[in-house]
Amino acid sequence: MTEVAVGSLPGPVLGRLRFGWYAYGWAAQTFEVTVLSVFMSRYLPAVAEHAVGQRGRLYVLGIPIAPGSLFTYTISLGSVLLVVLMPLVGAIADRTGRKRALLFSFGYLGALSCVAMVSVGLADWQWGAVLFLVAFLAYKCARVVYNSLLPDLAGPEERDRISSVGWAAGYVGGGSLLAINFVGSFVISDSALLARLSLFSAGVWWASFALIPLIILRKLPHTAGVRPVRDGATLVAGFRELADTLRHLRQFPLTLLFLVAYLIYYDGIATVTTLSADYGQQELKLGESTLLSGILLLQFAAFGGVLLLGRLANRWGAKRVIVGSLVMWVGIVVTAYFLRAGSAAQFYGMVLLVSLVLGGSQALSRSLFASMIPRGKEAEYFSLYEISSSGTSALGPLVFGLTLQNTGSYRSAIFSLIIFFVIGLVVLLTTNVRKAIVAAGNVPPSTLSR
Repeated sequence: MTEVAVGSLPGPVLGRLRFGWYAYGWAAQTFEVTVLSVFMSRYLPAVAEHAVGQRGRLYVLGIPIAPGSLFTYTISLGSVLLVVLMPLVGAIADRTGRKRALLFSFGYLGALSCVAMVSVGLADWQWGAVLFLVAFLAYKCARVVYNSLLPDLAGPEERDRISSVGWAAGYVGGGSLLAINFVGSFVISDSALLARLSLFSAGVWWASFALIPLIILRKLPHTAGVRPVRDGATLVAGFRELADTLRHLRQFPLTLLFLVAYLIYYDGIATVTTLSADYGQQELKLGESTLLSGILLLQFAAFGGVLLLGRLANRWGAKRVIVGSLVMWVGIVVTAYFLRAGSAAQFYGMVLLVSLVLGGSQALSRSLFASMIPRGKEAEYFSLYEISSSGTSALGPLVFGLTLQNTGSYRSAIFSLIIFFVIGLVVLLTTNVRKAIVAAGNVPPSTLSR
């Protein structure tokens, strides 16, 4: 198979391919919002507590586990598995060129796992944990392939905008289903039934809307790294390709330095967003409806925020805008420390501030990293990128937990996260991004200074 350059594709064809890419983000983001952030994070511990009692213990391979920790331990297990699984998926995708097949194989595996969650009863904690683990792994592996398609669909001058639009589409898709489920909470009084139906709806939404990109992306361009696999040895070839990627990564030290910067500041972003509901409930004493409506507000407000930062990147360059967003993240952490308990208005104001930089800082990081990757290695390098954001984001919660344990203050704990944004900002500032792009054999966008 031969490589097809982005610029050689007719405008209408390229536009349809991009629409298909956006559509997958619209479809799959429901896992992040409905399953991961809102419903399974509370339903799985509730099922476990119903099975053994709040003070009882679950036993997995003979190891006692507190029921309230089942969800977080399942994510931890998934994160460990992803450290090995995602680079392997990336290597296979690049070697075989079967990105579309891999994207939708993992995508539909994740969607069907969510559909099956409707069968998780109040005593089925093992079944619920297995389904969630499978959906989590499938979603993350599909995202590796999804991100690796960005260089195939956008040249250097358009990459920031395309990445931002894709991220924005995901926010609207995830927020739309959450809004439907939020309305359902006023109709269905049984919280367990509401959770099961919401999880089911996430799978149906994911599978249904994924039909659009499944059809449209049939004419994806092939990348330069495709090589035939003999004797069906795809798995073995994947391991060999992974070893080759890790061995040659040292040839691109500036790409690696950016990856380190992203690992650090994304750990701060993920921890703030993951623990914000807990902070709102425990420290700010906000009610369930306020917290849920805040999450819903974030989804739709972040749509505008990510497009705004994308437009700013077209004018001033992605690196400058990311630097500015990290400075704003520092301000957000400081402001969160001073929020008044019981003030829903201040909490909503904080949500709006977060929405300005949440998606944009991630979308522009993705597009910037895409420019630092050697052609033909997109999926492999994005697997390492996803490990940074999915497989190793554990230091932030650890710092938060240790600060809370030693001070007894949620305010001090949230403030401690400022260190991730400061260190990440310093590392990013020392990274010569333009030089990294040139070293990878790519053309820097004209708006990028350094």
